[in-house]
Amino acid sequence: MKCALFATLIGAASAFAPANTAKPAMGVAKMAAIDEAFGVSIETGNKCPPLGRWILEDAQPEATKWFQNAEIKHGRIAMVATIGFMVQKFGVHFPLYLGPTGSNCFSPESDTAWLLSSTTGTTFSDIAKAAPLDAIQMVPAAGWLQIFFAAGWFECIAYHRQWNQEGRVPGDYGYDPLGFTKREGGFESEELKSLRLKEIKNGRVAMMTIAAWVSNEMIPGALPVWHP
Repeated sequence: MKCALFATLIGAASAFAPANTAKPAMGVAKMAAIDEAFGVSIETGNKCPPLGRWILEDAQPEATKWFQNAEIKHGRIAMVATIGFMVQKFGVHFPLYLGPTGSNCFSPESDTAWLLSSTTGTTFSDIAKAAPLDAIQMVPAAGWLQIFFAAGWFECIAYHRQWNQEGRVPGDYGYDPLGFTKREGGFESEELKSLRLKEIKNGRVAMMTIAAWVSNEMIPGALPVWHP
């Protein structure tokens, strides 16, 4: 009798409990929105990969835009890094602009050695002849400080234009010297959407490439395929 009365009370109480139906519906809608985000394409079955879905599962809507910006920035840096690594590895160098004679694309030597750091005695020719990772280590602290401030200045501009100015798509920081975004339709034109998607995909490949090259440079044989 007591058990029956207890079960009745529990059933009555549960009738007043809020139904938990909105959260699953909201979760399905959010996951659908993530799958439709720009950059999700055929390589992953037109769906966000499992890790990305897990990261964005409880995130705010602005988080998707933040991650899109982060991916585009890292992809652009990786594409430049890939070219720089390959050029340094192949021994191709920029000549000293308006500098001493004798320096050219294939010979880092110059008639007069230009000091990069008077403290360490490192010259531009020394860095030009070094391996990619060795060249990074030869950059003096003052050089890294300049890089840090330049990157910070760019990040401030990027943040302002992405989050304080409405209507900007991820990756649009107002710098377009070639006028790609000034064509008819702007960012909504099919041609520019195609170029944006290609940039994202090339950036993804570049991120994997530079990670593999650096790994092999540090651990010879880590990348068992041809590479620079």
